[in-house]
Amino acid sequence: MKKGFHWILEGETSKLCVMYRTLVFGADGRVGSRLAAYLEEHGLEVVKCGRGFCDLKDLSALKRVLLSSGATHVVNCAAVSGLEACLDDPETAHRVNAMAPEMMARICRLEGMRFIHLSTDYVLDGRREGLKTEEGKCRPVNVYGESKLEAEFRVREEMPDALVARVSWVFGNPGRPSFLEMVLRRAMKREPLAAVADKWSMPTWVEDLCVWLRFLAYESGASGVLHLCQSGEPVSWHSYAITVLKCAVKHGLLPSLPPVAEQKLDEQAGFRDARPRHTAMSCERLSSLMKKPVRAYEEAIDMAVARYAADPTFLSSISSVSYTHLRAHETVLD
Repeated sequence: MKKGFHWILEGETSKLCVMYRTLVFGADGRVGSRLAAYLEEHGLEVVKCGRGFCDLKDLSALKRVLLSSGATHVVNCAAVSGLEACLDDPETAHRVNAMAPEMMARICRLEGMRFIHLSTDYVLDGRREGLKTEEGKCRPVNVYGESKLEAEFRVREEMPDALVARVSWVFGNPGRPSFLEMVLRRAMKREPLAAVADKWSMPTWVEDLCVWLRFLAYESGASGVLHLCQSGEPVSWHSYAITVLKCAVKHGLLPSLPPVAEQKLDEQAGFRDARPRHTAMSCERLSSLMKKPVRAYEEAIDMAVARYAADPTFLSSISSVSYTHLRAHETVLD
C-alpha cells in the first residue's frame, strides 16, 4: 500500500509517522459527505471530490484527479443512483457507475492505493426471501443494478485487492435525508403516512458505516465483496417506518404512534423501473472481520432517532426536501 511519511520531533527525539490521505468520491452525497467529515473528525487528511470537483463521465479528468491527489486511500461513494435517472440515461449510468470505478481501480492498482468501492444490494437476486450472503446469486432487474454489477466485475478484475462494499437503505445524515428522516418529518407535521409493505432489505446507519469503512480502509486488508449493513431479519419499508415511529414516541418527538397505510410495490406510480423485492444482506462476514457483533437495525434506528430528538434544528434541516423526490431515489449514495 502507498504510504506517506513525516518526522515528528518530541523533545530531543523524533519518530517517523505514517501519513494517510483519503480521496472520497461522492463527497457531497449521503454517505460521502458524512464519511469525509467523520475521517476529518478523527484527524485524517481528506480530499473531497464532489460533483463540482470532477465530472466522472470524463475519464481523462478522473485520471488526472487520481494521479494529482496524493492519496493513499480512495473510497468511491459516488453513483448515478436514481433508478429512473439511470433508466432515462443508461449511457451516463454506465460511464459513472461502471467505467469510472474501473478507472479508479486501475490507477489505485498502479499507484499502490487502497481502494474501496461502494456497491448496492440492488445487484442481488431479489426473487427469494431471506438474508443474502456475499456468495449469493446476482440478478439485477433495473439499469441501475446492472450498471453497479458491471462495476463490481470491472473493479475486481482490474484490482483483485480492491474491496467492493455493498450497502443498503443508508440513513442518519440529515443533510441528505433518507426514508427514516422523511418518515419523521411527515409524522411530526401530522401528514398522512404510507409505506410499501412487500419489499424487504436492511437499513444501514451512516455512523456505523463510517466506523466500518475507516476500519476496512486503514486496519484491514479485506478484499472481494463485503456486505455493510446492520444485523437482523429482513424488514419492509412499512415495518421500517413503524420501527422509526415507535422510537420517535419513545424519545418524545411524537405524542403517540400514528397509523401507516400499507402500499404495494407494483402500485407505485413513480417507479418506472423495476425494484427487486428481497435484497436483505447478511453481515456475518463483516462481524467476523470486526471481531464483534454488528449492531441490530432496531438499536441503530433508536440511536439515530435519539440524536434527532436532542437536536432542535432537525425538522427545519430537512423541511425543504421533497418526499416524492426521495421515494424515487431510495438508494442514493452520491
